[in-house]
Order: sequence, then C-alpha cells, then structure tokens
Amino acid sequence: MDYSFIKHIYSTHLELTKCPSSKAIERFFVDLLGVFFPNFASSPVESHAELENRVNILKKEMEDILYENLLEEGKNSEETIEKFFAALPDIYYKLQKDVDATFEGDPAAHNKEEIIRAYPGFYAISAYRIAHELATLGVITVPRLITEHAHSKTGIDIHPNAQIGEHFFIDHGTGIVIGETAIIGDHVKIYQGVTLGALSVDKEDAKIKRHPTIEDNVIIYSGATILGGNTIIGRGSIVGGNVWLTRSVPAGSKIYYKVQMQNSKEQANTILSK
Repeated sequence: MDYSFIKHIYSTHLELTKCPSSKAIERFFVDLLGVFFPNFASSPVESHAELENRVNILKKEMEDILYENLLEEGKNSEETIEKFFAALPDIYYKLQKDVDATFEGDPAAHNKEEIIRAYPGFYAISAYRIAHELATLGVITVPRLITEHAHSKTGIDIHPNAQIGEHFFIDHGTGIVIGETAIIGDHVKIYQGVTLGALSVDKEDAKIKRHPTIEDNVIIYSGATILGGNTIIGRGSIVGGNVWLTRSVPAGSKIYYKVQMQNSKEQANTILSK
C-alpha cells in the first residue's frame, strides 16, 4: 500500500476527537431515563441514598463523555455538567406532560407505564429533550448521537436543535423527520411519516431558518410534508394525510386532499377550509 496514503490515514487518527463510543453515550441516556422513570429502569432504587448514588454515577458518566473538545469554544465541562443536572427537573416535568399528552390522545394507551416502556414516540421525545438541553449548553456531537440512537431504534428523526414545546405527542412515529430549525408549539400531535423539512439543502443556507413553524394545538396526520423556514401552520389547524405544504396557513385551517374520479383518471386537489 502507498506509504503517503498510510501517512494520511495516520494523521486522521491523530486528529480524532476524544469522543467516547456511541455505546457509552447510549448508556448515559438509558441510565438517565431509568432514574427519571423507575418502570423503565432495570431495577428500581430501594432508598434515597441509592437514588443519590445513581445520580452521582450519571455525573461521572457525563464527565467521561464530556471532553473539552466536545464543547463550544469558551464552555467549561464542569460548569456545563452542573447546569445540565440543574435542568433535570424541568426536563422531567416536560416528559411527564408528554406522557400525559400521549395517554390523553391515544385510546389504545391503557396506562402510562405502557407509554414509558413501549411507545417509540415517547422514547424519541425523551432522547430529543435530553439532547436539546445538552445542545443548548454548547455540547457538540453528543446530542446528535443521542437522537440518532433513538432514530435507529424508532425510525423517528428529531434534530436536537429543533424547538419543541410542551405536551407533545407522536403517534406511531415511524418515518417522522423534524429538521434542525423547526419550531413546534404546545399541544401538538404528529402521526407517522410526517416531514418538517427544508425547501433547500444548500450548504449556504445552514445559518438561516429552513424548517417550518407549527403553532399550538396543531394536528398533522400521517404522510404530510411541510417545508420551508417561512411556512407557518397557524394555531389549532389540522393538516390531513399526505398533504404537501410549502406556504403558511392561518389559524384554525383544515388542509386535506380530495381525490376526484374523472375520465378514469384520479385528480388530487388540496382543499383548504377554515
């Protein structure tokens, strides 16, 4: 093999960041969920001291994960860890509201334990909320690895930099894509196959808002595609299955496809009603 090629590959090994294995990052996420939700954990704690010990173990895991080169310039790992753990109550209460949203919105949900342990939507939302907090604190790479872990398990792709409000419900979920600059309000419900994407994938657009805004109390049914950073789905709207949208709609809108049979040919029209 060419020596110059070996030398080049060796230089890439020397430049490698100290990012730990994906398994270590996945373990941190799963262990944190186990602290939040005892019915998710492999075994519940039996004393207050044992719970404190598990939290301390999580802090040590985060220390091992969080090398300085996994932080934005000017960020300190010790301070970042303290801020993250200080934010855990807020993350926990948001996840409780997500569980409530799922239980209230899905007649097939028999109890909240079932949602926590078995629903892919809740798993993906949990990964997002934890990863989003890390991203907000200036952690790089790790947040994306957490959401990609959930993506690989659930088929739900949520970028950690997206902004998602409270009481969020993903039903079924497979094939959902929520882009980096998407903004989602409170009490939003999304079904499988929905894309909140960009109109352009040009690299020069990386710094601008590329993905849509979904206001409060919106329902988006399966297969709908909503594109563009200037696209706003108004509060209380319903977007029907397989709808393709690249423009804003006002609050209270209902958007769906109507298929008409004409001369043995199907003609699909997008119907907007309010």
